[in-house]
Amino acid sequence: MTTQHPDFSGGTGLHSPLKARMAPTGSHSEATGLKKEARSPDSTPIVDLVDRCEASVCGVVRSVTVRPRAKVPALVAEIDDGSKALNLIFLGRHRIGGVVPGTYLSAHGRVTYQNGTPAIFNPAYEIRPDRGL
Repeated sequence: MTTQHPDFSGGTGLHSPLKARMAPTGSHSEATGLKKEARSPDSTPIVDLVDRCEASVCGVVRSVTVRPRAKVPALVAEIDDGSKALNLIFLGRHRIGGVVPGTYLSAHGRVTYQNGTPAIFNPAYEIRPDRGL
């Protein structure tokens, strides 16, 4: 029995789909734009956050989910400022008006890391329609 190996030298086989997946996308330019917008004097880039310190961040909500936590719901809003993602965790909430994917907001609270991802529990937040500009 003969085993066929993917052809990485031509335009056929796995090379073309792999090449397409590795090509830069619009998300890189979007991240660059977010980095510029999130650079306000009162916020810290998410990538520079220090565990157990208070911080203010700005970013775009990427996703909103509800997670059950020991009989208490938790609304988790993942925000991104172009440098890294951060979870805003609102205990006891099923939804928050205006906090939906695509919303630009600022948040303040004490940072903690969960499995390498920074998080702020029950942050003070402000929806910013001006995207920080």
